[in-house]
Amino acid sequence: MNITPLDITQKHFRKSFRGYDPEEVEAFLSLVAVEFEALVKEVNSLREASQRKDEELAQHRDRERTLQETLVTAQKASEEIRDAARKEAEITISDAELQAEKIVQGAHARFLRIVDDINELKRQRVQFEAGVRMLIDSHGKLLEAFAEPARDEGVQFIPAARKRVGGDEG
Repeated sequence: MNITPLDITQKHFRKSFRGYDPEEVEAFLSLVAVEFEALVKEVNSLREASQRKDEELAQHRDRERTLQETLVTAQKASEEIRDAARKEAEITISDAELQAEKIVQGAHARFLRIVDDINELKRQRVQFEAGVRMLIDSHGKLLEAFAEPARDEGVQFIPAARKRVGGDEG
């Protein structure tokens, strides 16, 4: 049974012969009612405070859960960004290696062309030297052919000319 301060103040006792002093009982009941009312107010106040604290605690738990979810999401995003950066770096390195390979192949092809050009120039030089030697030989033979009639006449200029041109060396 719940007793309220109003129940205490409205309580009437039967009067009996040689009973308690009614004024004293009523004064005490009044005092008890006031104290009881103060206690009821304090209990209600504490219940409200407890309810507010429970609500605040629930809000804090919601915030904590949200923060944990945000942290997990941020960690996942960070890992995804890191993975994407690693993949992009690998692609960049692969592209760079491919370009380097193309550059090396181009340089090698150019080197081969230069070697071919050098070999062609050497071949042309050998041909040119052979052509010059043939020309010198043919001119030497022409000079000898012209020198025979001159020898008969007693002129000796052909061997000296031949030494200057280099015909006897070959």
